[in-house]
Amino acid sequence: MLNVPWICSRCLLRSTKAAGYLRPFIPRRGLNTGVDTGLSPALLIRARSLADEHSNLSAQLAESFDAKTAKRIGELAPIANVLGEWDSANESLVELKSLLEDPATDPELRSLAIEDLESSKHSLPTLSDSLKQALVPRHPFAELPCLLEIRPGAGGDEAGLFAFELLRMYTSFCSRQGFRTSVLKLEVGDGPAEDRLSEAVIEVDASGAYGMMRTESGVHRVQRVPATESKGRTHTSAVSVMVLPSFPDSGAGGDSALNFDDPTSDYYVDPQEVRSEKMRAGGAGGQHVNKTESAIRLTHIPSGIVVSMQDSRSQHANRKKAWQILRARLAEARQEAREQELVELRRGVLGGVARMGRGDKIRTYNYGQSRCTDHRSGITIHNLDSVLDGGEGLDNVMDSVRTWLVDQEIAGMAAEEMAKRAHPQKVATR
Repeated sequence: MLNVPWICSRCLLRSTKAAGYLRPFIPRRGLNTGVDTGLSPALLIRARSLADEHSNLSAQLAESFDAKTAKRIGELAPIANVLGEWDSANESLVELKSLLEDPATDPELRSLAIEDLESSKHSLPTLSDSLKQALVPRHPFAELPCLLEIRPGAGGDEAGLFAFELLRMYTSFCSRQGFRTSVLKLEVGDGPAEDRLSEAVIEVDASGAYGMMRTESGVHRVQRVPATESKGRTHTSAVSVMVLPSFPDSGAGGDSALNFDDPTSDYYVDPQEVRSEKMRAGGAGGQHVNKTESAIRLTHIPSGIVVSMQDSRSQHANRKKAWQILRARLAEARQEAREQELVELRRGVLGGVARMGRGDKIRTYNYGQSRCTDHRSGITIHNLDSVLDGGEGLDNVMDSVRTWLVDQEIAGMAAEEMAKRAHPQKVATR
């Protein structure tokens, strides 16, 4: 028996193997270790394919530098690194189990192997989750600030009142996160209720805000007894929330993703396709409203998207804000169209996975039960105040939806990979 109390268990096992106490071990990828990692064979095949691409591109880059190749290597590096760790943990599990199954194994080594086996069993599922996260393509707008548009839907005055509460909820949430917000547009409806919102657009000026907030796009439903309801009946109203990427004033040139001058870019808007109109501002505002044509309306003719802006007294400021919103709406629409194409492809090939968009009911706020339920992730929070205050409750709901989005993407990729193997020609022709 070896007596080396100063050496760690892993080193002891390796030293013993080197001394010839263990049978030579040949790693076998894909061998069942008895640990449920939640990683399907299709995803593992995809990961290995991307890791091989990373290796081949790295070899090419060593011979001659190319900016696009270097960028692609950077995108694939997390997958290759995590896959390497996953393989090492997987092979370690097989090696340790082989050691424990050998009746000739020394008792002290067996004890150390059992401890190491438990540690490896815990690390493998974690590495599997990390590999899943690495496989999901990062959203092209994830690192950008965002615009948050809030509009009341069905429900009359009650919808406008709840829209104002959602505006306060998101403002409080951003404040807790340390995000700076600014109001680009705020319109209040006519009537006795001063806080009945007609439309609001706020900018969340923080890097990565879009990646965090994009889970909020969709229809938010509220169920409560309005203050004006004399019979105590619960009313249902709806508010539409749209999260858009916020771009800088001017796009960078060259190969930058924010190249506003590239017609193939999501961020490009042809000025010839935009009709600009000057108008007099409406609503309260005194003589300035009646005499100055400061309001701007932009219409993107091909898509029919219309943006009106009159919040500022300066026509130049209103035009700048209108262009910012128009560019954001167009880029989001183009990205959404591509995502929908992918959903249709997966659905047509293998049944696919569904996707909830901005027109779907995504969340219900029930005041009577102090409950908030998200219909995508299925999470229910029985502390409505924590959600509406933009606190931990809302944070938990948004985290659950981000996890749901990753799971949906993973399921879609697995279906796509299986379809490629089962029907390679069918997938290729789509």
